[in-house]
Amino acid sequence: MLQQRPHHPVVVITGASSGIGQATAEEFARRGARLVIAARNASALHSVASRCRELGAEVLVVPTDVTKADEVRQLAQKALSFGEIDVWFSNAGVGAVGKFDETPQEAHEQVIRTNLIGHLNDAYAVVPIFKRQKHGTFINMISLGGFASAPYAAAYSASKFGLKGLTESLRAELAPYRDIHICDVYPTFLDTPGIAHSANYTGRALTVPPPVYDPRKAARSIVRLANHPRASLTLGSPARLARLGHFLAPNSTARIMAGILARYLKGAPRTEVSHGNLFRSAANPGGVEGGLRASRPLPTFAILTVVVIGFAAIALARTRR
Repeated sequence: MLQQRPHHPVVVITGASSGIGQATAEEFARRGARLVIAARNASALHSVASRCRELGAEVLVVPTDVTKADEVRQLAQKALSFGEIDVWFSNAGVGAVGKFDETPQEAHEQVIRTNLIGHLNDAYAVVPIFKRQKHGTFINMISLGGFASAPYAAAYSASKFGLKGLTESLRAELAPYRDIHICDVYPTFLDTPGIAHSANYTGRALTVPPPVYDPRKAARSIVRLANHPRASLTLGSPARLARLGHFLAPNSTARIMAGILARYLKGAPRTEVSHGNLFRSAANPGGVEGGLRASRPLPTFAILTVVVIGFAAIALARTRR
């Protein structure tokens, strides 16, 4: 546990240029961590570093593309200049929304490279270091997409399901090392710029359904997880409900969600098709928050999730009969 370490912990965060990565960097900074922050956008990283230094942290900026294994290895070696690595928060992620056959194949591949191969590169770089140290915590940012597939986001769903399998395998393999921890985080929709950065091949404006989770609250939970590691952390009741619905009847749940999304996209405002930040970093990283939270609480998503679970339970009961 970090609180048992006699020095300021060394924390590496990928995908730290905005959103939950930035929020988590700031939260660790408040706790006196020595930070090594990485992302493709060097300018945005320096802005995050300035904020973290104001909060009292030592910060090393290492521009890194996690899809490139050699860059991730260099990131790990540079982090060791601070001393032993205590926490590696593998957080880089991208998305592409669109019908499967209307999304360019290179977009599907880039989502897999970032969301799955990128995290594998992170683990490959740091796990040998953890073994030599005989301690360390690897935290993987997954999403509710790791256990409930997202229609119109096939590659994203594939990457998150794969990432869940990767970390479960690592956790089993590293079980003999009592002070090495592999942790998964499954958040509900977060109020970050992520949806604005996603590739959009639908021709319709994208948003996420409420309630939307506060990324700073999520960051505090991730810091607590680093201090008290456990295998899995689910953030937000919608994620828990979606997980239950998928467990009860995965195919029915996915079909219902596909219908809901199709109806939404049919009525959404038109917009240009965009590659988002798939192939290059976003011109405007956007900070921590994405402005997605409504001024008043809306129970829409909670209601939809309950309906999904209800239909799933009915479908399961009929199947069993």
